[in-house]
Amino acid sequence: MIEQLIYLIILLFLSYVTGSIPASIIVGKVFKGIDIREHGSGNAGGTNVFRVLGWKPALIVVIFDVFKGWLPTAIYAVQYFDHTPIHDQGVVQILCGFASVLGHTYTIFAGFKGGKGVGTLGGMLIALFPIALPLCLLVFALTLILTGYVSIGSMLASASLPVFLLLLPVVSPLSPPSLSLLVFSLLVPWFIIFTHRSNIGRLRNGTENRFEKAMIFHRKKS
Repeated sequence: MIEQLIYLIILLFLSYVTGSIPASIIVGKVFKGIDIREHGSGNAGGTNVFRVLGWKPALIVVIFDVFKGWLPTAIYAVQYFDHTPIHDQGVVQILCGFASVLGHTYTIFAGFKGGKGVGTLGGMLIALFPIALPLCLLVFALTLILTGYVSIGSMLASASLPVFLLLLPVVSPLSPPSLSLLVFSLLVPWFIIFTHRSNIGRLRNGTENRFEKAMIFHRKKS
């Protein structure tokens, strides 16, 4: 039992370290020799990289951040959960994925100051909810097009996850999600809202950055 607990701790630490690799900070140093956290919104994430450096560096960051969340959830947990004291694979996947998200948000390699974790959480959700996630991305895209706010899109997309998990088995032959995954899906929106608390403040003050280019209907109207 003790050996299994130690194995679980090592597995979670490995997931945390994987998530801690600061892709946005590395890309900022490589492309412009800057600390991305000292520019734009000050956030070490793909959105700020897009604002400061452009879409190509941002694409690299987003892909890597998504991969950081997918790898521990889909590979580490699945391959090694038999060695842990937990016998529910879904629970081990959630723990490993969330450790990676925490690593991204509080990276050990950059003074525990990282990004908001949306991309890494997205990679985790790809592994956990391959059917529901595209629908959440659709909610994100529609919100971004209509409002221009990435933060609102992220929060609404996360809030739609448990809704889709409950509705999909009703309207399709898919099996209902396990209790552990359903409970986790209810916690996701709270985590996203917590990491976006500064954005919420800027939204209330009317100072939140808006992606005008994404608002295609607004652009056509104007």
